[in-house]
Amino acid sequence: MAGSEAFDFQIARVIDIIRDTDAKTVGLQFPEGFKRRAAGIACEVEKATGAQILISGDPCFGACDIDIGLARRTDLLFHFGHAPLDDSGYVKNVYFIEVRSNAAVAEVVNKSLEMLKGQKIGLVTTVQHVHKLQEASEILQARGKVCVIKRGDAKIAYPGQVLGCNFSSARNELCDEYLYIGSGYFHPMGVALSTGKRVLIADPFVNEVRELDISKMLKQRSAVIGRSLDAVLFGIIVCSKPGQERMALALQLQDMIRKHAKDARIIIMDLVTPDQLIQFKVDAFVNTACPRLAIDEVGRFNAPMLTPHELEIVLGERKWEDLVLDEITA
Repeated sequence: MAGSEAFDFQIARVIDIIRDTDAKTVGLQFPEGFKRRAAGIACEVEKATGAQILISGDPCFGACDIDIGLARRTDLLFHFGHAPLDDSGYVKNVYFIEVRSNAAVAEVVNKSLEMLKGQKIGLVTTVQHVHKLQEASEILQARGKVCVIKRGDAKIAYPGQVLGCNFSSARNELCDEYLYIGSGYFHPMGVALSTGKRVLIADPFVNEVRELDISKMLKQRSAVIGRSLDAVLFGIIVCSKPGQERMALALQLQDMIRKHAKDARIIIMDLVTPDQLIQFKVDAFVNTACPRLAIDEVGRFNAPMLTPHELEIVLGERKWEDLVLDEITA
């Protein structure tokens, strides 16, 4: 991730909210890439307000992953780096600080014109850059492109925004290809699998445009599926985090597995890691928690970790060519 000076943590807004609510104890929660700023922000806020500041030390994977324990111990919890989900109102004292990027996008968007092949371009990004999509659209349209910034389902806060578990704002059958503004590969990879279209990454932090290649990821997923074909006992993972919990899906998958004369056990847990699962002896796991787990941690589990769609391929309920990335949609 780029240097923290490239992001707006809205410290003045945080201070104003604390003063307006007369909060005495305040929690701060950060995703992994922003935790290095936690101590400095806590010091600044504490000096300005006199409030007792508590920092969440637990992993944070998205807006689905609010530190509920800390929220219950404090008057306010500020959750940095994500926009709220439609179902995030289960904790009433949480404020989402989206941490928008200050990185300029004009130069890298102009560079993308050299590589864009289609006429109708879908524009997508994360919440950090979503405020720059209109500028990007104007640049491309001035050069003859037709741009689409689509609104996603109810879990998506802004048009053109994608999450690591939701690419509904990218599904537009009329687009020829997609331009993703940001760094990293997981989000554009999800767009590519969700749409079947070519995706370019315009990274404003390094001023570079690159075409996404998902062949390596597909080979990894093919290997996971292949290792699971003879599985008899499956462990279905359910995450207890309110924003990730999909027990209904787990029960459906368990029924599907048993219809194929195999067995499945549901394992419910809060933090899903390879170390947490190492003692469970199953032939394959099926992940219903954060969809990134199976992709980001590939090869680190003691048994193959399938997505729900990959399980369908293993059981013969879905064709390989119909593989898409798992999503948590509204």
